[in-house]
Amino acid sequence: MKARELRELSLEELEHKLADLTQELFNLRFQHATDQLENPMRLRQTKRDIAGIRTVLRERQIASSRESGIE
Repeated sequence: MKARELRELSLEELEHKLADLTQELFNLRFQHATDQLENPMRLRQTKRDIAGIRTVLRERQIASSRESGIE
């Protein structure tokens, strides 16, 4: 997903998507270990999607702490 698309999602949607992608990554790693993974690029893309979501969540956390005056 693009960062712009991720920033448009709500906090609950991001957390739900993160949980789904984490579960998908587990399944992909399991398939890879058992030589059943058809497209190894899905591993890379899933990891990148997880990193993007975590980045957006962290940006929001920093922004909310600055708004409340805590740094």
